[in-house]
Amino acid sequence: MARAAGLILTLLMIVGSTDLLSAPAMAMDTSAFEQGEQIFNSNCAACHMGGGNVISAKRTLKISDLSNHVEAYTSAPLEALEHEIEDGLNAMPGYADKLSEEEIIAVATYVEQRAELGW
Repeated sequence: MARAAGLILTLLMIVGSTDLLSAPAMAMDTSAFEQGEQIFNSNCAACHMGGGNVISAKRTLKISDLSNHVEAYTSAPLEALEHEIEDGLNAMPGYADKLSEEEIIAVATYVEQRAELGW
């Protein structure tokens, strides 16, 4: 019993010393989410407020619609969203020359996370 307690204590010390549970790592994820949210609100929300689509109601940003309408979404969701944001599709303009690669990844990640949460 003492050996198990010692092992657990040692593992906790190792995890703590490697910063796996540190606040900066969590803040970085939150920061990326907030950046994606800000970009979405500035560039996408006019047509996609709440994950909807004011131009084509069948092409929302909900998981089921993304799976049906965004090329390769089921196999590589983040890459598929990035591609759609960069190149645009139908009435949606492309943003490759308006947003940096980092910004495109941030907004794609935000959309994917919100879709998984059900908007």
